[in-house]
Amino acid sequence: MAGRIVVALSRGIDRLASALSMMFLVVLVGAVMTQVIARYVLNSPPAWTEELARYAMIWAGLMGATLSFKRRFDPALIGAASAQRSAVVSAVTGAIQGLAVLIYLLPILWFSFFGPNMNPERSFLVRHSRMTAETLGFPTLLVAVAVPLMVVFILIHLLARPFERAAPDAVSVEQDLAKS
Repeated sequence: MAGRIVVALSRGIDRLASALSMMFLVVLVGAVMTQVIARYVLNSPPAWTEELARYAMIWAGLMGATLSFKRRFDPALIGAASAQRSAVVSAVTGAIQGLAVLIYLLPILWFSFFGPNMNPERSFLVRHSRMTAETLGFPTLLVAVAVPLMVVFILIHLLARPFERAAPDAVSVEQDLAKS
């Protein structure tokens, strides 16, 4: 039952990340188009379009990374002959891949909340809470929060991987969770 819930959560997060990624891609393209038209047609580009495009690119890229991980577009240790792999080889490669993901992402998550000497005041998020976007005037925390969010999404997808093959009826769990 817990496996089905984790798979349903992973699928729900994937839908959310997909919507966010698409939304920020639209914002990115709109900002770039506005910049190009204002620069080359009107000869007066607004400064905010470049900053907005940059922040939209960060969000779209990080949410896109979670989509890639969920769909297993990440680098694989063993090639496409997966149908012929033994259960032991699959388990070992899955464990190695999971360990590599944890080694890479857990420090990012840690330093999002804690700085040197476990000082939360020097953490990535707290430092960004004190900074303001130059032309848009909002705290850059709204952009920086995408980093730990991406890490949490990928960690949930990683947790769901062993259960995905064993839980084909997770869609019904998603529907049950949506009703409650």
